[in-house]
Amino acid sequence: MHELGITRNIVAIVAEAAQGKRVHRVVLEVGKLGGVMPDAIAFCFDVVAQGTAVEGAKLDIVEVAGAACCRRCEAEFEILNLFTACACGSRDVAVTRGEELMIKTMDVEEAA
Repeated sequence: MHELGITRNIVAIVAEAAQGKRVHRVVLEVGKLGGVMPDAIAFCFDVVAQGTAVEGAKLDIVEVAGAACCRRCEAEFEILNLFTACACGSRDVAVTRGEELMIKTMDVEEAA
């Protein structure tokens, strides 16, 4: 399960960015085409965050739908997988959205 390693990296990045302050919430964007299982990240998050500034933080995962642009007709359209063809029949498409894995925001305790 590579999601465990991904979750460890997410927690490490957030903890470093928090600079020792307590993190209350993390918003993560996960593309539906990226091959990452959001449920597995959510499952690992609390365990991986133990003993860090991220411990106890709420994890919100926003799933991003896939989209592509046809190189033949330049139409933009939603895709459910990487093998989706354009309505014009072309499979020569560029994925424009849906492969992201990004820490979008985090809520950190303000300094006293």
